This record gives sequence, structure tokens and C-alpha cells, in this order.
Amino acid sequence: MIQTVDHRFHDNDMNRCREWWKSISVGASIWMLLAGLLLGCRKPSVPAAEEVAELPPIFPDYIGVTIPYNIAPLHFAPADEAVERMDVVICDRAGERMHVQGSFARFPLKEWQRMLAAHQGDSLQVTVSLSQGGRWLRYQPFSLHVSPDAIDYGIAYRKIAPGYEVYSKMGIYERELSTFEERAVVENTLVRGMCVNCHAFNRTDPAHMSLHMRGDHGATYLRQGESEELLDTKTPQTLSTFTYPYWHPSGDYIAYSVNQTRQGFHTLSEKRVEVLDLESDLVVYHPETHRVLLCDRLSRAESFETFPAFSPDGSRLYFCTAEAREIPRDYQEIRYDLCAIDFDPATGRFGDRVDTLVRASAQGKSVSFPRPSYDGKQIMFTLSDYGNFSIWHKEADLALLDLESGEVRLLDEVNSADTESFHNWSEQGRWFVFSSRRDDGLYTRLYFAHMDAAGRISKPFLLPQEDPAAHYGSTTYSYNVPDFIKEPIELDHQQMGIRLTRPERVAVEASPADR
Repeated sequence: MIQTVDHRFHDNDMNRCREWWKSISVGASIWMLLAGLLLGCRKPSVPAAEEVAELPPIFPDYIGVTIPYNIAPLHFAPADEAVERMDVVICDRAGERMHVQGSFARFPLKEWQRMLAAHQGDSLQVTVSLSQGGRWLRYQPFSLHVSPDAIDYGIAYRKIAPGYEVYSKMGIYERELSTFEERAVVENTLVRGMCVNCHAFNRTDPAHMSLHMRGDHGATYLRQGESEELLDTKTPQTLSTFTYPYWHPSGDYIAYSVNQTRQGFHTLSEKRVEVLDLESDLVVYHPETHRVLLCDRLSRAESFETFPAFSPDGSRLYFCTAEAREIPRDYQEIRYDLCAIDFDPATGRFGDRVDTLVRASAQGKSVSFPRPSYDGKQIMFTLSDYGNFSIWHKEADLALLDLESGEVRLLDEVNSADTESFHNWSEQGRWFVFSSRRDDGLYTRLYFAHMDAAGRISKPFLLPQEDPAAHYGSTTYSYNVPDFIKEPIELDHQQMGIRLTRPERVAVEASPADR
């Protein structure tokens, strides 16, 4: 692939750029106000190109997105495989430009980083020309809005075949967001028959990490700073080993669900797999004493409790609860509400009352995956028609609860016609990541969106890849359970394998929280 970088400025296309900027709606957003400034840019290096009154067909669709200034280059390709070459020019309002040409748009990392860092809070113009059969077409330019809000160091996620029926190869991986570097944190190839899942960090800090591994050598791995333990978390008083985790902001506690689950498989392709809770309760673990705190209000036989999440100040525990039903007969009648109970970290005791924050069941809907923003102002969650395993529910959308007003709204800015499911907030709360099946209805991929101080949400963009068409077109894995990390995860992959095959585990003890 031939690639060039050009920073020269010529004024022969000044009028064209002026008209493009004028065409932007001034009232659309604050970004559009910034973008409304004159941007001078030379024509691309294909002067014989025919002008097209349309935006370019590209994959991924990065047209008009808001991106952090420290994100990896947004490489993109022609959406039509018949296109032979593309010519792309990115320029600013002073006329400085970056120019690449090849089979897809691949921007030099240092030049990309320099340009974005210099244009925080501003917009860049992107002009794309495509060639097919020796004929060049130049499409209407589009904008990239560069946010001054940095995104976190990276993300961690699980990659697994989308069917979930068998494990094959899968694991937990981390990705640096300013580059394309990905590395394995732990893979199931360490120990035969192992499944790794349910990873969680304390407010993006991987120095406080919980990771569950199932199988003959199963354990819950717990890291707190320099301390590492492999736990045996099944007790006579609890339904199962620990499942879905969420850290208390102090690091002194972790909330978990304990679930008796079964898989069910649909004959229709739209919903391939259901995970059904036969029973589920909530517990809070105190690592210092290896004590599991029990609360009868979180372990009622007549209800299912799952997906715990502490408030940012640590004073409340949010969770999902549904009226218990006969499984599998009534699985489509199970609908979860979003609830909360007070928690006192000084004593480890729970409040006397459970409050219902979102009564989704009354609207024929079901809540899953509640994630409070770290400023304590809102909770993002997934809303689907029934159950809690919403990642195969085509109707599943993201919703937001305003904790001050109690208002709930669907996030139409980011929802699609297909599944939106698991999500998490960045440390500063200006970005969120979510998994979506919008691209092909089969594989979950990771999207990012920006929320400004006024609550305005930008168009989401797909996780950048070195060669996006080749990567997303050939991968056989879904990305799920994404979470931000503020620094690399320190975990010795090989040493973990050795430890897992040994029998030593730290036992935990369950007791009532009021004692």
C-alpha cells in the first residue's frame, strides 16, 4: 500500500471548504459551533475525481463522531469491496493536512496523535475519494470532533465464540486505547476445560481485581494491591460460588451474586441462547476477614436477586430483582426491576428497606446490568422484554436513570435496531463503552460514546483496529463484559496456570451481616 503524509497548504479549494462548513447546522451541538469556523484545505491528489453529493460509504462508520484526543487512529475501509483504492485527506481550519492513499485509510500513528492533540475541542474535516475501474469519485467531506476529554488507558474484555454453547479458546484480554496493542490477561488454554469470566476492577483500577474461573481447577482470583489470593467461595449457606462482581469504592468489600443457572437454546436465530436463573441471591464479601455477609432481604426464596453495583459513595447497593417463576416454563414472564438497599461500610450492615428505583416489570420490560456513573448522578442499564441475559435479545437497548429526578430515558443517541447490552463508564465519566450486535446481528463489538457536562451524548464509534475490514470480517469471537482500566493489568499468565493446577485455595465463611 502506498501511503503519503502531506502538510502543505494551497488555497485553491478555499471556497469549497467554506461552503462545507456553512452547511453544518449551527444549532446541532457545541461541537458544531466549533466546527463552524472556516477550514481551508487543498483538494486531494485526484484532481480528475468526479464530485458526488453524498457522504462516503466507509466501514467503520466514523462520519461525524466525537473522539478523544488520545484514541488510536480511526482507520477505515471502503464499505464496497469492489473499490480498488481510496484517497483520504484530513485537514484543519488552518490548512494543515494529513493525506493517505491505499486500499484503506491507514494513518501514521505519530502524525495522528500530533494532529488530535493540537485540535482538542475543535473539529477536523475528512475528504474521501474512492476509485473503481480507474474512475475516481470524490464524496462530500465529513467532520471528526476531537474532545478535550481524554479516554482511559485501556479496556479489558472477554472474547468468546458467540454461541456460548462451548468454550473452545476464550479469555480475558486488555487493549491499549491509544494504540492497537492487545494482550492476553488470562486464557482458558492455561488449564484444560476452564472457563474464565466475571472480571471486575475497582473504579477502573486493575490493582483491585476480581476474576472468576470455572472448571475442575476453578477459583475466584482476588487481587488487592500486592496481595493475591485464589478463593474457594462456595459455602453451605450460599447457592454457588461467586458470580457477578462489583467493588465497593473503598476496596474493602465486593458485592457478588450467587446463581443457580441453566442454559437454554432457541430454535430461532434471533435469540440463540438464554441463561436462566433457577435461583439467585446477593452477598457482600469482606476480603480482610474472608467473611461473606448475608442479608435475608437479598436472598428471598420468592424472588431472584442479581447484578449488584455499589453507589460511588459506597452507601447503597443497587441490584436487579424479579418475582421467582417456574423455570423453564415461565422464563418469558420473568421481568427484573432496579432496586437499592442502604449499606454501612463501617459496620457491614444493610438497611431495613429495599427501594424500587425503576419498576420496569409494570411496563412489560426487564432491567439488567445496572452501572452507576462515578459522579453518582445516574445509572445506565439495559432494558429488554424479559429475563436478565439480554445479550441475545434483539430488542435490548441502553437506558439511563437520573437519580435526582427519577426520570428514565432510552439512549436513542446510541441504540440501534439490534442488541445493545453490557456497558461501563470511564473513570472521569465522560465516556462509556458498550457491546452491540448492530453490525451483523451475530458478533458483539465494542462501541464508545461521549457524554458532555450537559448530558448530551455523541454518535458512537467502533473500537479502532489496525485493519478494521480484515479484523472484523474474519474474527470468530464476540467482545463482551468490557470495562475501562486506567493502567496495564499486572498478572503473570504462566504463573497463574501453575497456581490453578495446585489444590490450595483460601476458604471463605458465610455469616449474617447483622452479627
